[in-house]
Amino acid sequence: MTTADLPAQLVARSRRLGGDRRNTNFGGGNTSAKGTAADPVTGGDVELLWVKGSGGDLGTLTTAGLAVLRLDRLRELAGTYPGADREDEMVAAFDYCLHGRGGAAPSIDTAMHGLVDAAHVDHLHPDSGIALATAADGPELTNSCFGDRVVWVPWRRPGFQLGLDIAEVRRAHPAAIGVILGGHGVTAWGDTSEQCEANSLEIIQVAQRFLDEHGRAEPFGPELDGYTPLPEADRHERAAALFPILRGLASTDSPQVGHYTDSGPVLDFLARARHPHLAALGTSCPDHFLRTKVRPLLLDLPPTAPLDETAARLRELHQAYRADYTRYYQEHAEPGSPPMRGADPAVVLVPGVGMFTFGASKPAARIAGEFYLNAINVMRGAEAVSRYVPIDEREKFRIEYWALEEAKLARLPKPRPLAARIALVTGGGSGIGRAIAHRLAAEGACVVVADRDGDAADRVAAELGDTDTAIGVRADVTDAAALADLVRAACLAFGGVDLVVNNAGLSISKPLLETTEADWDLQHSVMAKGSFLVSRETARVMTAQGMGGDIVYISSKNSVFAGPNNVAYSAAKAAQAHQVRLLAAELGEHGIRVNGVNPDGVVRGSGIFAGGWGAKRAAVYGVPESELGAYYAQRTLLKREVLPEHVANAVFVLTAGELSHTTGLHIPVDAGVAAAFLR
Repeated sequence: MTTADLPAQLVARSRRLGGDRRNTNFGGGNTSAKGTAADPVTGGDVELLWVKGSGGDLGTLTTAGLAVLRLDRLRELAGTYPGADREDEMVAAFDYCLHGRGGAAPSIDTAMHGLVDAAHVDHLHPDSGIALATAADGPELTNSCFGDRVVWVPWRRPGFQLGLDIAEVRRAHPAAIGVILGGHGVTAWGDTSEQCEANSLEIIQVAQRFLDEHGRAEPFGPELDGYTPLPEADRHERAAALFPILRGLASTDSPQVGHYTDSGPVLDFLARARHPHLAALGTSCPDHFLRTKVRPLLLDLPPTAPLDETAARLRELHQAYRADYTRYYQEHAEPGSPPMRGADPAVVLVPGVGMFTFGASKPAARIAGEFYLNAINVMRGAEAVSRYVPIDEREKFRIEYWALEEAKLARLPKPRPLAARIALVTGGGSGIGRAIAHRLAAEGACVVVADRDGDAADRVAAELGDTDTAIGVRADVTDAAALADLVRAACLAFGGVDLVVNNAGLSISKPLLETTEADWDLQHSVMAKGSFLVSRETARVMTAQGMGGDIVYISSKNSVFAGPNNVAYSAAKAAQAHQVRLLAAELGEHGIRVNGVNPDGVVRGSGIFAGGWGAKRAAVYGVPESELGAYYAQRTLLKREVLPEHVANAVFVLTAGELSHTTGLHIPVDAGVAAAFLR
């Protein structure tokens, strides 16, 4: 193996370890390799350290995510180290150790990797290892489990001193393959990459076998009467009803997206007698509580309690949680501490129903849930063989409000305009709806693509990204029951709804005398009735959230323009246009803005035109269907054809926040049709 191959070898090892969440959590841990390379100035050999940089994830690591430092300069820092009280200063010193441009920003754990005398080092956060690390008698259990092969290191906040401590363990215990870090995780080393990886896996697997062989059968205690999980259908219905309420509470300080988990381990934990005590202790591993906060909010009612009683109790508990978190901050904050970031919970536990987690984005919310599931596994392991004892509040605060953590947060990119907003687009499987869904997702929204063609809805959702970005749902807007299911799906996927686009529509172009009752009823059912039903169902969620919201109607210039042979369509569009005014007046007190977009005929990419309406309209105007778009363009003031993305642009402008004081407005997107000017 040449030195040139080391970074790729390190990345491959990292991805194998990080790809299995039994080994480490998302974004948690770091790996390194040491080798030599040519100094770009002298041409001579220089010893280097390649180590995962700050903020990366082992499971998806690339070479661009590695920091590269000169080992001679890094090790010389030990001689200038000013002590644990000033060890944060050492992170800035890492910049003076970088080789060339240095790659990614070095993390706080760089010292551990550089100072330990081993060619390869892994630092990981496996549930089995943290279970021993958080057990009341962790040192004794570590010795019983590993003998002198793995050494216990008492809790110390990550940093330069911890690197010195582990380096000393390595020198004092040459036969050891790694350490259990009290309250934190594991570190292993090896002379080769293969040996290091094998040692990491040995620690993880041996610890798990020890827990399995020596643990109690019911570490969380007996089942609580009345806390048995609800059947799945009832559980999901309850979750969908509670989620908008919880999301509104969790968004008191800043808007949040939600994630719901009802996995077996979560439901079992919440059904057991010791769960209130253990939940109150909070998580321990720094990576865990940075995502989950110091402790979760726990509902203290059984799942069969009436919904209104449950909602009222959650509001009471939320106020108590905020007061306790404020106490926690004020009790431990020092003059130089960063400001309090928010007092709302990131994790809410509802017995019999599941776990609701929140973050500034869907991935952040989902990952918070993954971390708390890790914490449950850790508690189970520690309680099985001992007693779960996480690090204390003071140490948690020092991590959560660490200046270095604040600096990491400051490096995050600025949120996109629609970040943390959940959009629902009807008729999203094609044409204008598809363009709107794409634009909203591109601007940061989570998108529910609804269409009566479920396959089309799924295709568009897949175009937007994975399920952290969008889901597709089959829904007929004329069916109230189907719309209730649609909104439940949106709530379960993302926590609620706060941006609705009533886009579903169709048209049948006929003269008055040829228009049948069925023609009239169908178009009014889809557009006038359908948009009413969608607005009613989603307004229920928005008012429960208490976060305001947006409802946008894709109406038409035909709502104000008397075009020929189009009475049913234009009358339905006029009904939609007036719904905008009516709902703006009614929903304003809830902070819900209702606006409309009036496009001219959108021919290219339109599902309506492709479905036969284009041929009929072309016949009305006496032009070939292939030239219909050009015909429409020539009759406008700007002589421009209207495309789906132009309508999507208007929806974005209405909902992105710049028009925060605008409601009841219709925006023409018609390239200038004078007869459709609003008066």
